[in-house]
This record gives sequence, structure tokens and C-alpha cells, in this order.
Amino acid sequence: MSIDGNKVLIANRGEIAVRIMQACAELGLPFVALYTHEDRESGHVDVARQLGGESSLFRIQNYLDAGDILSVAAQAGATAIHPGYGFFSENYRFARRVTERDRPMQFIGPSWRVIRDLGDKINTKRLARKLEVPTVPGSDRAIYDEMEAEAIAESLFEFQDKLGIKRPVVLVKASAGGGGMGIDECEDMARFRQTYRRIRNYSLRTFNDEGVLIEQRVFDFNHLEVQIVSDRSGNNPVHFGTRNCSVQSPGLQKRIEVAPGFWPSGLRYAFDSEALLENITEYSLSIAREIGYDNVGTWEWIVTPDGKPFLMEVNTRIQVENGVSADIAAVRGDTGVNLIREQIRIGLGDPLGYTQEDVTFAGTSIEYRLIAEDTQNGFTPWVGRIETLGWTDHDWLKVHTHVPRDRAYQIPTEYDPNLALAIIWGKDLSEAKERGLQFLRELKLDGTDSSGASMKSNVPFLVEKTAKLLEF
Repeated sequence: MSIDGNKVLIANRGEIAVRIMQACAELGLPFVALYTHEDRESGHVDVARQLGGESSLFRIQNYLDAGDILSVAAQAGATAIHPGYGFFSENYRFARRVTERDRPMQFIGPSWRVIRDLGDKINTKRLARKLEVPTVPGSDRAIYDEMEAEAIAESLFEFQDKLGIKRPVVLVKASAGGGGMGIDECEDMARFRQTYRRIRNYSLRTFNDEGVLIEQRVFDFNHLEVQIVSDRSGNNPVHFGTRNCSVQSPGLQKRIEVAPGFWPSGLRYAFDSEALLENITEYSLSIAREIGYDNVGTWEWIVTPDGKPFLMEVNTRIQVENGVSADIAAVRGDTGVNLIREQIRIGLGDPLGYTQEDVTFAGTSIEYRLIAEDTQNGFTPWVGRIETLGWTDHDWLKVHTHVPRDRAYQIPTEYDPNLALAIIWGKDLSEAKERGLQFLRELKLDGTDSSGASMKSNVPFLVEKTAKLLEF
């Protein structure tokens, strides 16, 4: 199937919109770019003009207004919608609406049924357990009976005691909740009963469903991911390796990603880290095969210090950190892997065109998320004007940003304060870390807020955390 004749509407903003435009240009595809009044000075608007001309730009009121987006798609003659990440990227109802409307379009992501099925954490856990994929211990369905809930909690406390965990903790979650809503933890059975009843009542009031999930709380772990790519057949998933996303803010927002996920040749672990990476990769592929996964996606894992992996969830979209996986990969010797380009190509119906044997890996890559935030004050977003964002070019460095380099840029308060992604390659972890620190030293980043005070960024935090990457 040829992808010619398609036009891609990019239902996103910022850095990811820039990279989708660039990928479309590489594939020879026209695109439609969106922006809001608040985003009119964003660099993604500049790139749209450069690569697609003024006619490629459409102003909308809100990136979460599905009606407005689909209206633009019809007006512009788009044949496909790329949601990027965030916004509508994991909304199966939006994906279904795109593909089943009177003038159907392609949704560049997994099919809406896959998004629905893997977006349901209970369903994902059931599927994983059917395939003997390890998941976080706890219930794999909503619990409505208090006695059953107590029995599950008691078994989890006993399980943690056998593992030698000094402070066992059980999580109680509203099964219909999300985004951190309706969740609490308890350290003993006496408190569990009270917590269970409170969460159950909260869930009933808030979601009209008193179902509760009960899981073990895992404190000390590394956060790993497996990058999967598969075409519309759903029959031939391949992986593009693992990555480690353990450096996060207190709010569990990622700040540094490293590929591959561990460094067996240079760091000592209390387990066979090479075997573990192979195991979580094969586990992830087994789920992809079972469900007929048909685009890009990420399987998220937690790994304990003794090497026990637990599947957390599946992200049915391209992720911010896709470039760090692409940076260490080659297909038939070609190191110019671009997972966003692959996503678009296979999303429009092209066959994958290669197998796992064609994918090779070399070196280590680090991705820094450059963010305007005060890491000394709870990682609160910094609001102000970026006067300068600049760096020294190197053949081992890629920087993705929507911040204009030819003028000052006021960060819109309506959106997150992410400024850029820097991806650094090295032949091994040591070289990648050295080069990463060199990039951060050479980086020129300054600005002022409304009072004239200098900007706050997470650069010092990134420097500090680079020292112990991939360690427990």
C-alpha cells in the first residue's frame, strides 16, 4: 500500500508537532498544523510556515476541542490525524470518531479497540496474567466485597513480609479513577479497613462506582520501558530496545531517559541485568502479539533491586522519549531511525518491511528534558520570558525544541513549561554521561520573569542526576 495522496493533520503543539512536520516532509506528505492564540509565537508555527507554507496553518480555540479539530480536517482535506502525545493520543473514543465518521480518516496510532483494551489497566493486568507476564501483586478486577478486599490485603502484607520488606504498604485505589484521583496507602490491616471504606465511598460519590483495586506499593525500583513497533497487520511486532526513566520529579514526571535500560558491561547489579532486559522485552512482545498491536507503543515496567520485574501499564502512543531509543538503533545498518516517521508510515498502511533480525543496537543514549521549573521549590513551573536558548552543535547531539532561537519567547501559562529535548549518544554510558555534562555546560539558557528576576530551570538537577544514571 502506498502512503502517497495522504495529508496529515497534526493535532498537537510544540516540540512533538515540529517533529511530526519534519517526518511528514521526509516522507513527502503534506500536513496541516494547528495553533491557538496563546501559541501564536511558538516555534512550531514557524516550522509549519517553512515546511508547509501559510496555507498549512489553522488557528483553533483549544487543542482539546475535537469538533474544532475535525472541522479543520474537513476544511483542509486531511486524510489522517496524528495526535502526538497527550491530548487525544490515548482517547479511543476520539480515534473511533476519526475512523468511523462519514468521511473516515486514518488515526495515526493503534486502532481504537487496542487503545481501549490496553488503556484499561484492569484489562491489561488480566491479559498479562493470562500470558504469565508478571504484574504488580494485587487484584486484577474491581473489588466490591469488603471481606474479599481484606483477604487480598492480608495476602499482600504477608507477601511483602516474606520478601523482607521492612515497611510493607498496600495501595487502595478507586477502580474508576485516574490521574491520581481516589488513591491512598496503608501500612497495616487496622488502617486498611478504614481506608477501604473511605475510598469505596469516595468512588461511589465521584464515579458512581464503588469498585476498589488493591495493590502492593513498590518503593525502591527502577522505571524501565520497552519500545514496540508493529504495522497494521498486528502480526509482526518488533522492539527497539529498552530505556530507563527512573530520574523523575517528585510528581513522577520524567526528567532523564537512558537507552538501553541497564548497563550490564559497566555496572554491577544484584541480578542478571542482561537477562532481565531480554525477559521484559519478550514479555512485552508477547502481549503485543496476543492483542494484535498495530502501531508504536511503550510497555512500562518497574524493576526491584533484586531484579523482579512488574508490568505497570501500556502507553498506546508515541512517547516524548522515543528519540533516545531511535538514537541507539539501526535498521539493516541504517542509523537514521526515526520512530515518528515509522509511526506515520505504518499508520498509513505501509508494511513494516523488516524483522527483528534487521534491528541492531550500538552505544548508549541519554535524553535530557529541559524545563523551566524551580526544582528547589517543589518543581513548580517558572513563568517568564526566554531570552536565549542556544547550544554548541556536535555530531553526537540532537536537540528538539519549539522555542524560537531568533527572538525572545514568552512561555504560555496555559501549557507546560517544557523547553527542549537534548539527546546525547556515546559509545557507552561513561562517554554518554561525559558528553551529556559537556552539553549542559555549553548550554546557553536564560530569561527573566515579570519582576526582572532570572529564570529558573532544571539544568542543575540534570547535572546532579547524571552521576548515577542506571544505578539503584
